[in-house]
Amino acid sequence: VDPVGFLVKTGVSDRAFAQFLRDRHKALKDRRWELYSRFIDLKEGSSGYELLGMHRHRQHRVDFMDWAPGARYCSLIGDFNQWSATENCAREGHLGHDDFGYWFVILEDKLREGQEPDEYFFQEYNYVDDYDKGDNGVDAKDLIRRMNEEYWEPGEVTSRKSRWETVAKLYEQMFGPNGPQTEEELGEIPDAETRYKNWKATQKDESSSSSPSYDIIDTGQEFDIFNVVTDRASFEKFQAKATPLAYWVEMRKGRKAWIEKYVPAISHKDKYRIYFNTPDGALERVPAWATYVLPDAEGMQSYAVHWEPPPEEIYKWRFGRPKVKGSLRIYECHVGISGSEQKISSFQEFTSNVLPHIKNAGYNAVQIIGVLEHKDYSSVGYKVTNYFAVSSRFGTPDDFKKLVDEAHGLGLLVLIDIVHSYASADEMVGLSLFDGSNDCYFHSGKRGHHKYWGTRMFKYDDVDVLHFLLSNLSWWVTEYKIDGFQFHSLSSMLYTHNGFSTFTGAIEEYCNQYVDKDALIYLILANEMLHELHPDIITIAEDATYYPGLCEPTTQGGLGFDYWANLSIPEMWLWHLENVPEREWSMNKIMKVLISSNHHMLSYVENHNQSISGRKSFAEIILNTGMCSSGSVDDDLIFKASSLLKIIKLITFTTSGGAYLNFMGNEFAHPKRVEFPMSSNEYSFHLACRQWELLDKGVHKHIFNFDKDIMSLDENERVTSRGSLNVHHCDDTNMVISFTRGPFLFVFNFNPEVPYQLYRVGVDEAGEYQLILNTDETKYGGRGELKSSQYMKKTSDRRADGCRNSLELALASRSAQVVY
Repeated sequence: VDPVGFLVKTGVSDRAFAQFLRDRHKALKDRRWELYSRFIDLKEGSSGYELLGMHRHRQHRVDFMDWAPGARYCSLIGDFNQWSATENCAREGHLGHDDFGYWFVILEDKLREGQEPDEYFFQEYNYVDDYDKGDNGVDAKDLIRRMNEEYWEPGEVTSRKSRWETVAKLYEQMFGPNGPQTEEELGEIPDAETRYKNWKATQKDESSSSSPSYDIIDTGQEFDIFNVVTDRASFEKFQAKATPLAYWVEMRKGRKAWIEKYVPAISHKDKYRIYFNTPDGALERVPAWATYVLPDAEGMQSYAVHWEPPPEEIYKWRFGRPKVKGSLRIYECHVGISGSEQKISSFQEFTSNVLPHIKNAGYNAVQIIGVLEHKDYSSVGYKVTNYFAVSSRFGTPDDFKKLVDEAHGLGLLVLIDIVHSYASADEMVGLSLFDGSNDCYFHSGKRGHHKYWGTRMFKYDDVDVLHFLLSNLSWWVTEYKIDGFQFHSLSSMLYTHNGFSTFTGAIEEYCNQYVDKDALIYLILANEMLHELHPDIITIAEDATYYPGLCEPTTQGGLGFDYWANLSIPEMWLWHLENVPEREWSMNKIMKVLISSNHHMLSYVENHNQSISGRKSFAEIILNTGMCSSGSVDDDLIFKASSLLKIIKLITFTTSGGAYLNFMGNEFAHPKRVEFPMSSNEYSFHLACRQWELLDKGVHKHIFNFDKDIMSLDENERVTSRGSLNVHHCDDTNMVISFTRGPFLFVFNFNPEVPYQLYRVGVDEAGEYQLILNTDETKYGGRGELKSSQYMKKTSDRRADGCRNSLELALASRSAQVVY
């Protein structure tokens, strides 16, 4: 481990930052020790969901556990006990409340009328697994009798009334009334070998005995426990015996027997909350580890829903995780706005209608935002209230499992936006003031509140908070088979000013007093845990400040992410479109942003931020909405605007660092922005949907065809996985850019007015080059100015752009070409 290893690789030589990394590494080791002293290792530290929350126990009961160190009393209330705060409470002492603030409540299943309790405490009622076994009506006493008769042979088991029976006999023999009374009567005690031989002589030689015979051979060597010789025949006979597992399967009653004997303590879909008594009074909260929550129930307080479907109704996974080779082509989407109707769409509708479109469009991953439960729909899902629950407004947990499973069946990876940088400040359904104290999950005082968004900031230096967050990541991977995460808004958690300070790019801004070292340590632990337990997981960092070492290995001082999202690219395009006349665009400035550091870089033209944050979508800016609706593809304004949108898409895609993202609808230039229902628009769904009917109409059809062919090109040729690109031509005057990536040559003419009949660009290798993609083709809405004879070009030995050979290409205005 070298805590400053990546600095040499990146050429950074700042002494203060290097010392900060060393200090951070020391703090990381201390945090690991603190975490491991409680949870052994990262696997245990990220498996809290196995204990906390509501879980069915094998011995006909349900266990509940939650963390609330500030509470003095804890109980469960709900439909199952008529919302009584005293009927199901945590026991007194350690079994009900430990020193770390974890509360434990047991809900005993109730015996049906006329049924007797089990005689054996270990009798299990396997409610979930193998629910068809153990229901043949065999009594436990009969099973124990059969065990003794069928498995153990005579002589193998000696019946004893007490575990001290043999000891008592030896004691009586030595010190009882019939034992030696004086030393003379005791006599000389022979050595062990003599005593053994005397005892052996008194034993009957019964060859038919089932007991294996053991003799100790003393060869004078140092004692060795492995130096034991046994009778081979009896040893092999004993080893050949089958274990009595079948008897225990019979002993473990199944679901049918359970239904006959018990009434569940809490039934499937029962509503419940957790009740606390705190120094400030009584509180009712939605459990922090609840897996299904209704956060906005009309006319009543929010509540958790116990999700425990019968075993025959539990969703059964059909497909395994797909293996994606090459680059990531991510389709970002939101389930609620994925339909064409003005309403909240469901998981089922998304699975049926949108997943096939994503596969057809050529993407190999889907990234879903707003999956975690949130009370405020207008927050797009970023003000999370319940971290272990899928959003109930879209469907049930099983509906989401089916969505993930069907996506895997189509060969699509499933990623979700995870918001561990802040949390909702809602007290009734979220984590804020969960146990009545202000510092349970979050910092107290000003540091515990986001300066501008009104959200709460996690306390990353607390082991139990780390346990919660790490377990949350592992929960989504284990329970829902998620393939990766995009960590949202890291700048909010990495700095105490929440990333709203002015950044100049100076290295000292990444190691000054405003940097939250504990948040950095949490991200390191999160990436180490995910990549250690789930080697194929994908993690993406969304950080507007581009913290050094985001995608460097944690052993070299990095944070361990697989990709980082370049937020400057969409901002750069938006600034050019809104503020700079097209003829004044600088090609050098554009390329500087696109390839500033494309190592592990995720690029995108626009994601949901550009259309949700009160701005217009790019299509709304550069495509005149009124003109688009007319369907007139031949209109000059529509043609120029669509041509510009295509070359922006192509150059952003081909300069990416192995990952590209597109927001739902942008693949066909959706003409409307996204705006969620809120008070400012009178809670209208007019802009909270997608106009899928435009896929087959006019300019939208042409742009979709182009986007689809770009994805197909990368699928077949692995364009963005071919290492770094070589930019050898960037002309601000002519507005032409040319670069190579692997064997491919990309040429872009951004000039809005001037076409070039013979434009010379340099190439290293001589020979014939074929045009394989041209944005000016008629199927993409272009004019098709190039003839078929111009699709094949030979190089000349004339030097250009520092290359030994060159090509002369015909470039239409606002067009791009891919040559191979």
